[in-house]
Amino acid sequence: MPLENEILGAALAMARSGQATFHGFGLAQAMREQSASRSLTAHGTLYKALGRLEDFGLLASRWEDAASAEGRPRRRLYELTARGVHAAEQALAGGGGAVRRSPRTAPGPA
Repeated sequence: MPLENEILGAALAMARSGQATFHGFGLAQAMREQSASRSLTAHGTLYKALGRLEDFGLLASRWEDAASAEGRPRRRLYELTARGVHAAEQALAGGGGAVRRSPRTAPGPA
């Protein structure tokens, strides 16, 4: 899944540069700067992929503190899990697709 692998690579680069947590818009900017990404046709595409990566256990997320929102809506902050770091490193090393279509848990009833 190319978009998910690109997200993992950008998130790993951000983490290695000292930015452990990121929000979707910042990630999209980093992806465009790092690889002139054309994978993001809309921000909805990004957020769906972030949700899938979280379902797979490769990302964790939480809402930012209300105090840090400073008059704007709160943002969801994401960070790579240890499993996500490993998957990103495998993808960068050419170990094939890091993200597979089988999530760690089956979705529950709606």
